[in-house]
Amino acid sequence: RRLRPAQRPCRRHRPAEREQLAAFVKTTGSRGLHVLAPLNRRANFDEVRAFAREIAAELALTDPRHLTLEVRKDKRAGRIFIDTARNAYAQTAAPPYAVRPRRGAPVAAPLEWKELEDPQLRPDRYTIRNIFDRLQRKGDVWKNLNRHARAL
Repeated sequence: RRLRPAQRPCRRHRPAEREQLAAFVKTTGSRGLHVLAPLNRRANFDEVRAFAREIAAELALTDPRHLTLEVRKDKRAGRIFIDTARNAYAQTAAPPYAVRPRRGAPVAAPLEWKELEDPQLRPDRYTIRNIFDRLQRKGDVWKNLNRHARAL
């Protein structure tokens, strides 16, 4: 399943950067994309969760035709669901380079933002068969992610 243009985060959908936080994107290896802002671990769990919810609400307000916080699929009307539930106690998200338990063994792959412009991009594009070719070609595009960690 390809990502429709409206399903691709872009610069205008990156309010974390206005907060002096760098934003990184990766495929999930399943059905979507994850956006991550590295933090310096000083904020507590509740502060981080509240911040994620604020950013999500701001995003949804900036582009309500394409983005939503609506959990129910039947109420999304084709819009991208901004899911902050991964920022809750005991919730998990696929880490970078995790092989997903799906047909073809897709891998959660870190991306460069410009890669979202590729009309052939799919959340499951990278697999156990081609991820090493990608790494050979591009290296780990999240290699220096921790250098960007900031306080909330």
